Amino acid sequence: SRLLMPAQLLAQVRTELLHLACSEPCGLRGALLDLCVEHGKACHDVGHIAVDPAVVPTFQLTLVLRLDSSLWPKIQGLFTSGPAFTPLKLSTGFRVIKKKLYSSEQLLIEEC
Repeated sequence: SRLLMPAQLLAQVRTELLHLACSEPCGLRGALLDLCVEHGKACHDVGHIAVDPAVVPTFQLTLVLRLDSSLWPKIQGLFTSGPAFTPLKLSTGFRVIKKKLYSSEQLLIEEC
């Protein structure tokens, strides 16, 4: 399925990712980014990105996007039986989980 992203979501995600990367030695270039879409209690993996493959990653960011809950009853069956081209609308809410790869620090979870 295709995902439709609200216009303001991209700016919100960009701001949050840059904020979480500002304390890292290579900034956002040192990140591994995992992208997931959450619906209900399940989280579906969409993809993985090494922001700069030439830089050894120092931290991992997991971006968890949410489906627009007002549409959930209408699209509930799409994950199992719907056509692959039916677009799904994302909510403006998201969560970012930051994990340092070479540190014993605890996870940092930012809810937006």
